[in-house]
Amino acid sequence: MQANEELLQIITNETKDSISQISVVTPSVYASIFSKFATAHNTKIENEKELASDLILNKCTELTSLQIQTAKNAQQLSHHANKAIVAIKDKNELLLNEVLKETEELRKEIEKLKESIYKDELTHTNNRKWLHDNILEENTQVFKNNGALAIIDLNYFKLINDTYGHIVGDRVLVFIANQLKKIKVPIIRYGGDEFIIIFSESTTHKGAFLKLNKIREDILSKQLKVKDKSFKASFAIGTQEFKKGDSLIDIIELADKDMYEDKSRIKQRVTLA
Repeated sequence: MQANEELLQIITNETKDSISQISVVTPSVYASIFSKFATAHNTKIENEKELASDLILNKCTELTSLQIQTAKNAQQLSHHANKAIVAIKDKNELLLNEVLKETEELRKEIEKLKESIYKDELTHTNNRKWLHDNILEENTQVFKNNGALAIIDLNYFKLINDTYGHIVGDRVLVFIANQLKKIKVPIIRYGGDEFIIIFSESTTHKGAFLKLNKIREDILSKQLKVKDKSFKASFAIGTQEFKKGDSLIDIIELADKDMYEDKSRIKQRVTLA
């Protein structure tokens, strides 16, 4: 199977997770690990130089667009501020109302810009950048508040992709993400089929598990259909409380351990069919 960008992103995330605890990673080590995950996904990387060139060009275009839009918003904000100062000095209510309307339009544009930076394209959950910018101390890997973290990993996801195709796999991810959004807390797509959920300190790790397990049971009561076939979707849950200053990586490791224990239990009960 030839790689597409979505599949490459999944393989890349799996590779990054795998090397996160390795102190020194040479290009050959990275290539070896990446190749291992590509093989696991039955994926061939052909025309690598051309593919890399296209990916870099697309990313540069995206970053340039964001830079242009950010600069435009900054100029508009400065312009509105100057108009507001003049309006206040002159006690010009008409001009103040005009500034208010323009600022509201600018706020909408900034919200759109934030969404493009912080949202996962497929599931419209938050992405890793949102996690780092909003949950962690600036330029660190430690939490800035107390809370509880849950990590979920879809069961049989590779089998779903292999059996029904990646389009169906994507639809399953979107379906799971939409169900998770019902608990009204931040949802982050952390890897290909992994999501992180952040709860406030008022929720214990047991409370987080109970909320997610309720969603899991609701999902398990449904049959997902593909043409004349149907299957069940499910996920494994791992939870861990954290304190301000705790390391994200350490907390994820503890939640991961909990999640794999849960995966062993849930897979004894649930099959794909």
